[in-house]
Amino acid sequence: MTSLRIGAHVDQTDPIAEASARRAPLVQFFLGNPQSYKGPVLAYEAGPEALRAEAEAAGVDLYVHAPYLINVATTNNRQRIPSRKLLQQHMDAAAEIGAKGLIVHGGHVTDEDDPAKGFDNWRKAIEATDIKVPLLIENTAGGTNAMTRYLDRIAGVWDAISSAEGSDRVGFCLDTCHAHAGGNALETVVEDVRRITGRIDLVHANDSRDAFDSGADRHANFGSGQIDPDLLAQVIRDADAPVICETPGGADEHVTDFDWLRERL
Repeated sequence: MTSLRIGAHVDQTDPIAEASARRAPLVQFFLGNPQSYKGPVLAYEAGPEALRAEAEAAGVDLYVHAPYLINVATTNNRQRIPSRKLLQQHMDAAAEIGAKGLIVHGGHVTDEDDPAKGFDNWRKAIEATDIKVPLLIENTAGGTNAMTRYLDRIAGVWDAISSAEGSDRVGFCLDTCHAHAGGNALETVVEDVRRITGRIDLVHANDSRDAFDSGADRHANFGSGQIDPDLLAQVIRDADAPVICETPGGADEHVTDFDWLRERL
């Protein structure tokens, strides 16, 4: 496990420089404003082809995080339809830069809705999307009617999308803070998720500022939050997938987190 690939979420202006500053073989970033429906914007001045070429030359894998606003599960047409459009736009942009995956949150339905409607909307979204790079659905921390907070809801999503064309290119991103704050036992979460999805393609490695089952999505640097350090390391070790740290700070703080993690692996 000493060879585990560890990187971080970074500023989008120059992902290759950010990777170099962290001595990281992979980085994740947004394309544009994560709180906007305006569509992806590549801040890298040389353009997408140059970013793709420079990443390949540097041996750096690129991952794109889709905007937080995307909610393809919702029954609200005014949100679901723009969400599908935005998802496709970011998929296209991620493919253009040669990204290894596009990460998207599971979304939610209202408390009055039958969760089955959200599951089926996920199926429809997969069928409507031209999936050019792996689409990695991420577990989330909060919401009583969230699609990917609880294990049974993740199972509902996976059952629904399994019949959709393109589902073979859908994977899973496990966030450790979200799992803890969402009320999922970290002692068994890797086994539980694999039993449902058959895979874990990426780990978002984060400590949590808040208590177990708090529903609060607030990340902390390793060892400064409320997740037991040995348990956090165990989850990352057992997942055996590339790691993106979404912990606070810049390059120095991330390197400290990398070292913390490697010592325990």
